[in-house]
Amino acid sequence: MHIKMSNIYKAFGANQVLSGVDFELLPGEVHALMGENGAGKSTLMNILTGLHKRDEGRIEIDGQERYFSNPKEAEQEGVTFIHQELNVWPHMTVLENLFIGKELYSPLGILKTKEMKEQAKKQFDRLAVTIPLEQEASLCSVGEQQMIEIAKALMTNAKVIIMDEPTAALTDREIEKLFEVINGLRAQGVSIVYISHRMEEIFTICDRITVMRDGKTVDTTPILETSFDDVVRKMVGRSLTDRFPSRQTKIGETVLELKSLTRKHAFHDISFSVKSGEVVGVAGLMGAGRTEIMRAIFGLDAIDSGEVWVNNKPVKIKTPDEAVKYGIGFITEDRKDEGLVLDFSIRENIALPNLKSFSTKGMIAEKSEREFVELLIKRLTIKTQSAEISAGSLSGGNQQKVVIAKWIGIGPKILILDEPTRGVDVGAKREIYQLMNELTERGVAIIMVSSELPEVLGMSDRVLVIHEGKLAGELSKEEATQEKIMTYATGGQ
Repeated sequence: MHIKMSNIYKAFGANQVLSGVDFELLPGEVHALMGENGAGKSTLMNILTGLHKRDEGRIEIDGQERYFSNPKEAEQEGVTFIHQELNVWPHMTVLENLFIGKELYSPLGILKTKEMKEQAKKQFDRLAVTIPLEQEASLCSVGEQQMIEIAKALMTNAKVIIMDEPTAALTDREIEKLFEVINGLRAQGVSIVYISHRMEEIFTICDRITVMRDGKTVDTTPILETSFDDVVRKMVGRSLTDRFPSRQTKIGETVLELKSLTRKHAFHDISFSVKSGEVVGVAGLMGAGRTEIMRAIFGLDAIDSGEVWVNNKPVKIKTPDEAVKYGIGFITEDRKDEGLVLDFSIRENIALPNLKSFSTKGMIAEKSEREFVELLIKRLTIKTQSAEISAGSLSGGNQQKVVIAKWIGIGPKILILDEPTRGVDVGAKREIYQLMNELTERGVAIIMVSSELPEVLGMSDRVLVIHEGKLAGELSKEEATQEKIMTYATGGQ
């Protein structure tokens, strides 16, 4: 399928998102679409698949002018969009999710479960996925849910698959598998639009790259004729010196210590400490138990045994409120479900954990709340027309910044960051790293869970590696390498 989008314009109210974008997708190519958060990448693809109507411009498919009236029609014609925030129904089984709206029935109206299972198994085999089909989807990791979405797209005989941040939640092993699948699809003439902020992947898997900035196309280049620095320069309109800003480390006293922390079927006998001004990176494969440990520290999940010590005193943290009282903040990996109230405004989201500090006798001092929120919006360069628009209307990276603003606002002494830069562009990533450095300079202790090894190595003073719910190894900044981390993460010594 050959797609050509010319001079596409789109505004949402006063917010001009696209201003004359050109994009061409050739049959059987993997085409990277890159740009800072809010550059208009997802909007462009939503216009292609009929979710949004363009204001101006022309779309041609195989030489004919063609516009889809909704995503379902696009899917029937072979164009599927796998979104960054996955569309998996948590309380349905994996099989039900795969066939939602496309169930197979016999002439008598009986569900052909056996046939559906065979078709699903065929796609799972193709992806080397071993998720039980009867399992409830809520029990699947984010990485497994991503694989369900990809299998679902493959079942529609897609000719074009749009992948928005497809590897954001995948382990290195799952990413390798995904790349094998993409290479296989490309060989069969399927085209892939690959929206990602991970440069390493773009240069590994893509044939051509289109860079967007501020709702315009900067240019399209064969991947072999460009470089990391070149792409960054086009994306941000400037070159980024060093991906990871250097920092002056002033490590102080121990502020958090875990002693033999255990939660059945999640993690076992976890002991480590974090000092003020230190960044401790936590690496491991998907499902190793990293997020579960962080949830337990923050009082979201109960522990069966072990102790948490804050400032050299044992504490009992049974709820997030209690964690906040001890100066602990938690930025979750799942910003849509746990980090934000999407219908609330940006102001309300940022102010939420800080309401007590703006309240006197139960009344909120609106002026100080507004000033506080504006300060954080500026400090984190959140791209928005106003603090009053809903958090749900922001791009993924800007939503992530709102979650960070919300927790920085409480003035935490210990900050847990779970995948802090997932789905965030290079410019915004660097801003988040810079912010982490500023926080540690003020003595904040940071625990950073990340699946991006360059990030773990670039930002951590120490690295802990979790494997199957146990602490497999601890590495100093000097000792840590990708190879050593992966050895521990996969159960090696």
